[in-house]
Amino acid sequence: MTDGPDETSAADRQQGAGADAGRRVRVVLVDDHRMFRAGVQAEIGRTDETGVEVVGEAGDVDQAVTVIEATRPDVVLLDVHLPGGGGVEVLRRCTSLMGDPGTPVRFLALSVSDAAEDVIGVIRGGARGYVTKTITGDDLVDAIFRVSDGDAVFSPRLAGFVLDAFASTDAPPVDEDLDRLTQREREVLRLIARGYAYKEVAKQLFISVKTVESHVSAVLRKLQLSNRHELTRWATARRLV
Repeated sequence: MTDGPDETSAADRQQGAGADAGRRVRVVLVDDHRMFRAGVQAEIGRTDETGVEVVGEAGDVDQAVTVIEATRPDVVLLDVHLPGGGGVEVLRRCTSLMGDPGTPVRFLALSVSDAAEDVIGVIRGGARGYVTKTITGDDLVDAIFRVSDGDAVFSPRLAGFVLDAFASTDAPPVDEDLDRLTQREREVLRLIARGYAYKEVAKQLFISVKTVESHVSAVLRKLQLSNRHELTRWATARRLV
């Protein structure tokens, strides 16, 4: 399970896909950075060459669900951190599409994050794979086709997180305290624990400072903590930082 090419190289696969319309894969790009979406589109969206047809884009959770439901793509390239609840929320709201026995929509996480909790979170949510944004264009096309075929695709180091979480008999139990938090509250928690000021968190997550304060208050209340110092210790103990 890697994001590198298999015995049939990515270039060979692209050539075959471009020549055979039946091998084309319809893709939706979900990422909150418009310039990154444009770069991915330019890299993989040359349909005649790659066999990939980009049929939609979205920059937040609500847009993503709307576009995915409207286009019913073969594969969704999904960022983990999105305004509106993150990639996990998109997966939750698209559960019925993933479970379609005829034409399931499959998800491949494409993120700058290589944190274990992010990887495990989206895989638990139903994604078929997880690759980082350091992946080459050719290998990303190959990963898209493999996920469309029902394979699971992971960057090599990330595959270890999944094996540890799902295959090991001593996998860590579900953290009930962490499960009380929404995806956005977890994002705020992680940034606060890393030492970000409220203003910096707001800028990072494209929300207001007042919203950050509300999320922090909710996190402290749910976890029964008194201040951000206790919050940082709590997050560090769970390796969330």
